[in-house]
Amino acid sequence: MNGRARGGQSGSDPGAPQTRVKAEANTECQTSNAQRSTENVPVALSIAGSDSSAGAGIQADLKTFSALGVYGLTAVTCIVAEIPGKVSRIEPVSAKIVREQIEVLARNFPIAAIKTGLLCSAEIVSTVAKTILSLDKMSAPRIPLVIDPVFVATSGDPLLDPAAIETYENELFPLASLITPNLDEAGRLLGTKIKDRQSMHHAGKELEKRFETGILLKGGHLAGERAVDLLFANGKMVEFSAPKVFGVATHGTGCTYSAAIAAGVAKGLALEEAISEAKKFVTEAIMRHFRWTSHPGKNLEALRHSL
Repeated sequence: MNGRARGGQSGSDPGAPQTRVKAEANTECQTSNAQRSTENVPVALSIAGSDSSAGAGIQADLKTFSALGVYGLTAVTCIVAEIPGKVSRIEPVSAKIVREQIEVLARNFPIAAIKTGLLCSAEIVSTVAKTILSLDKMSAPRIPLVIDPVFVATSGDPLLDPAAIETYENELFPLASLITPNLDEAGRLLGTKIKDRQSMHHAGKELEKRFETGILLKGGHLAGERAVDLLFANGKMVEFSAPKVFGVATHGTGCTYSAAIAAGVAKGLALEEAISEAKKFVTEAIMRHFRWTSHPGKNLEALRHSL
C-alpha cells in the first residue's frame, strides 16, 4: 500500500506533492519575471487639453507614451470639443485643479520628463510655471520640460490670447529644456513671417538667444518634398528631415511629436537622439493614418499612434 502510494507520486498525478512544488516554483519564477518587467518603467507627465476626437492633446500624448514604452500621467487644463480640422468649443478647468493634479502626481510618481500642450489661459500658464518651479526646487536634477507652445490650432483657430502668450514668455519658457514652435508660433513670438530656410535659421538663432534654451523649429509648413526641422541648442544647429506625407488632413502632429521627444528624454536618451526617434515616430503616425467617411460624406483622418 505504501509502495503504491510512492509509485503514484513518481507518476503523472497532477496532485502529487513533487509536481505541486515544481508548479509553485514555476509560478513564483513567472511572477518574479513579471514584476521585473514592470519595475523602473519610465514615467512622463503631459499637461495639456483633452481632445474629444482623441487625435491630439492628452489623448495623443498617452497613446504616444504607451507606444514608446513610457507610462503616461496627465494633468488636464481644458476640455476641447473638436474633430480633425475644426475646434467647436474650449472650456478651461480651474487653475487650482491644474495645480493639484500636478502636485499629487509629483508627490507619488518618479516623473522623468514633463511636456506641456494647450494651457488655455494666462492664469493656467502662470499656475503651471509656478508649480513646475516649485517641483524643480524639491528635485535634483530638475525634471526636463518640453514645451509645445500651442497658440493656434491646425485648423487655424486661435487658442490663446496675447496675455497668455506673454505669460509663456515671461514665466514658463525660462523653465524649458526644449521649446518646439512651428513656423506660425515662432513668427508670433518674433513678430515676423518665416517663409523660407534662411528665415528659419535666423528665427531659430534669435529664439535660442532670447529664451536661453533649446529650440526645435518645425518647418513642415514650408514648400518642398521634405519636412525639415532645425534644432538650435548650445550655439549649434542640427537638422532633422523626413519625407512629407501629402494628402493627409489631420491634427495632433505637434502634440505627438513633443510627446515622443518627452518619452525619449524620460527613457534617458540624449536630446538629439530623442528628437530623431520622435521624428520617425510622428512621420510613421502620419503615413499610417486612419481614415473614415464622416456623416456629411467627407474624409475624416487621424494619426495612428502605434509602432
